[in-house]
Amino acid sequence: MTSRQMPNARDFVFGPWRAVSVLGVTEILSWGALFYPPVLTVPLIAADHAWPRSFAMGGFSLSLFVGGLCSRYVGTTIDRFGGHVVMPIGSVLGAAGLAALVAAPGAATYFAAWTVLGVAMAASLYDPAFATLGRIFGVGARSPITTLTLAGGFASTVSWPATQYLIDTVGWRGAYLIYAALLAGVAAPLHALALPRERFVNAAPPPALSPEQKPAAVLPARGLAFVLVAAGFAAYAFVPSALSAQLLAIFKRFGLGADTVVAIGMLFGPSQVLARIVELSFGRRLHPLWIARCAVGLLVIAFALLALLPFSAITAAMFAVLYGMGNGLLTIARGTVPLALFGAAGYGRLVGRIGGPFLVVQALAPVVVTYIADRVSDGGSLAVVAAFAVAALICFLLIRRTP
Repeated sequence: MTSRQMPNARDFVFGPWRAVSVLGVTEILSWGALFYPPVLTVPLIAADHAWPRSFAMGGFSLSLFVGGLCSRYVGTTIDRFGGHVVMPIGSVLGAAGLAALVAAPGAATYFAAWTVLGVAMAASLYDPAFATLGRIFGVGARSPITTLTLAGGFASTVSWPATQYLIDTVGWRGAYLIYAALLAGVAAPLHALALPRERFVNAAPPPALSPEQKPAAVLPARGLAFVLVAAGFAAYAFVPSALSAQLLAIFKRFGLGADTVVAIGMLFGPSQVLARIVELSFGRRLHPLWIARCAVGLLVIAFALLALLPFSAITAAMFAVLYGMGNGLLTIARGTVPLALFGAAGYGRLVGRIGGPFLVVQALAPVVVTYIADRVSDGGSLAVVAAFAVAALICFLLIRRTP
């Protein structure tokens, strides 16, 4: 099957597109068990240990920082051995880290558990999944990546209600033990046994390609172009990490009721998925670099509306929708821009090199924006986040691809 042919149902079970089916399930499990629960569980952990919330949340920031440090090595290992070798290890480490978090008696073991979880996230979330798809599909990985993010967009929709239900039913410790069992008993076997093991890449172009469809020359993965790509994604990483930590609380302090704030927060997930459906349906003729520019442009427009219009529930809802759409597109661009600009050779290591700074900035953002909100103002913290969005847009606009 060439990279430009559309898959049929059989391909999703027996062909290379099986990777998308498998990763669609495991990404929901991994994001839902490792990344999304802390916003609900960390306050309970802090209360159980009599720690300040910021101290307890520091464990999660540490895990993102550790994941950033590991990202390049994970990608290189996937290039060499395949996702079916690396990602099961990530799932098992995730299960072990969650179990250790439950059993941690003090601060040292608590942060050690989060360190393990950082390695697990580096080997379980989107970056290793993109690297796996790049190894399997080569230059044809754009559609599989977009399809995977469409499935992964439901992770927060599933995780937050499920986590809250488990907390109410079995407590945060029971919730994490259940998630550990799912990672070890479902995600790890799927990664190990169901992911394709070979490179299903057909390097020969299909017949009758028009000139504009022929593959373009790629840039070397170094120099100014690479620096701008890495800097653009790293600058953007500040935005969702900071907003996830503070946005809804800021809306409350701006005068919205709790129910209204929750309703606005629920707009994010569907907006993200909607943007990915639009990209999958109509964005194939656009270079992925334009997808990245449009994504960050939507976010800059959202901040402009928040600054220029009188604040109200409608303004906040418009911001949430534009932010969700931009983030949905940017997630796709994280996988497809490096592939389009730098090619498929060494793609896993390439994704890891870009993902490292992304995760490090993502780890620092909640601490920085919380400090600014506490010491300066909520408006000041939003202005800093907006500045990072503008910086990301400038980076993407400055990139010049080959003719």
